[in-house]
Amino acid sequence: MPELVFFSGTMDCGKSTLALQIEHNRSTRGLQGMIYSRDDRAGHGKLSSRLGLVTEAVEVQDDLDFYVHVVEHLSSGGRVDYVIVDEAQFLAPEQVDQLARVVDDLDLDVFAFGITTDFRSKLFPGSQRLVELADRIEVLKVEALCWCGARATHNARTVDGRMVVEGAQVVVGDVRSDGADAERPAEVGYEVLCRRHHRRRQTAATARAAALSPDVLPVDAQR
Repeated sequence: MPELVFFSGTMDCGKSTLALQIEHNRSTRGLQGMIYSRDDRAGHGKLSSRLGLVTEAVEVQDDLDFYVHVVEHLSSGGRVDYVIVDEAQFLAPEQVDQLARVVDDLDLDVFAFGITTDFRSKLFPGSQRLVELADRIEVLKVEALCWCGARATHNARTVDGRMVVEGAQVVVGDVRSDGADAERPAEVGYEVLCRRHHRRRQTAATARAAALSPDVLPVDAQR
């Protein structure tokens, strides 16, 4: 039976690499898939992994209806044996409903790949809807590691190396931190952390700074 499968995990867990592997395995068997992605690191209309692998994809826009798009492709003589969607956390809930309809009404497997929670440890709307609707949820087995060596379970956003817990759920473009030099954009990045260090807001940079700070010497108050 066709399935809607949600492959989830933290950043750096290899989800895009697995998406590309599934595409490779099926295409080499003569199957043809529709590949979708959004805001990929390689640019518009791409699906790429950090290992340097990349393939063409349909760029998902806010107004894209997956069901209509697949039906139009089939109606024009195209072939679709399966659907792959990367960065599925950015989907609107109604787009996830459309993917479920592709499975149920068109009898196609849909493989969705995405991180589960944002930098505040809150579910992305797209990921939440996938958890609610997916026939199967696969937590990726490639474990990303926190700077301390423990298994990373949370995604963190950093500004100039310091973890932040406020701001837009998705950040695109330059973002300035409070009090930053107006001439210099703040360096915004993402890091995976274990729950303990996410709760403590302790990133690799702040941990390194703390380790380099000299211990305060005891003071003899009676001298």
